[in-house]
Formats: sequence, C-alpha cells, structure tokens
Amino acid sequence: MDEREQLIARISESQHAFGRAFAHERSTPLLASNLTMQQLKIALILAHRGPTPGQELAHTLGVALGTVTGIVDRLVAQGLVTRREDPADRRVRLVELTDAGHRMTGELADAGAVGWRRLLERLQTPTLRRLDAVMLELREAFADMYGPG
Repeated sequence: MDEREQLIARISESQHAFGRAFAHERSTPLLASNLTMQQLKIALILAHRGPTPGQELAHTLGVALGTVTGIVDRLVAQGLVTRREDPADRRVRLVELTDAGHRMTGELADAGAVGWRRLLERLQTPTLRRLDAVMLELREAFADMYGPG
C-alpha cells in the first residue's frame, strides 16, 4: 500500500473512531423520542425539504399515500407537524414541521456536535487554523462531488 492509501486508511479509521465515540451523544435525543422509524423519517424529510405534499412523502418512503396519512396523523397528534393547503394548488395538502418539530429535528441534527466542539477546544490555535484550511478543502471537494450543501 502506498503512502496516499495509508493516509486515507488512517484518516478513515480516525473518522470512524470519532463516530463511535460520539454515537452515545447522537443517540441520546433519538432514544428519548417516542417516534417510530417512519415518523422519524418523515420529520427528517420535512426538516430538510420544508413543507412537502403527502404524495411526495409517500413516494420518497416507497409507501402508499394512505400509510403516510396515518403516520402524519400521529405526528399531528404529537404536535410535531401540521397540514395546510398548498397556495399554488388548493387540492394539495402540505405537511410541515411545527415549532416543536423543528426543535426536535434540530436537537437530533445537533446531537454529537457538543462532543466534537469539546474535542476541538482541546486543540491549540495553530492546529485549529490548519484544520480549518483542511476542512475548507474538504467542503470544496464535497461540493464538487455532491453540489453545494
């Protein structure tokens, strides 16, 4: 294995170790939630896409619209989502997160960030500058691969 492959392997191992170390922090709000997997998926889709028609949710999940309707009903009952008319097409009902839904998905998204920040705080400023430069290169490479994120 050449040096480049060794470096990639070592960096990948470190990234994996960080992921395992922060898994507990990431899982805490998830385990505290009483959502089913399908409910969680819908909440995360809405957090990413914003207000979304039920038909689109059904297509994304690969389930029937009736299934999504039941899942959304339970999320409405929990105060995490609401339904409203699509102003562009009154026949379409949009599903969107409530403030409570945004808080819950935000907590899930931010979980683990606390541990990462504590780790970064242990580094010296010159190291943080080098890491910042590397992270910028990683973001640029990511944008080249997947588009702006």
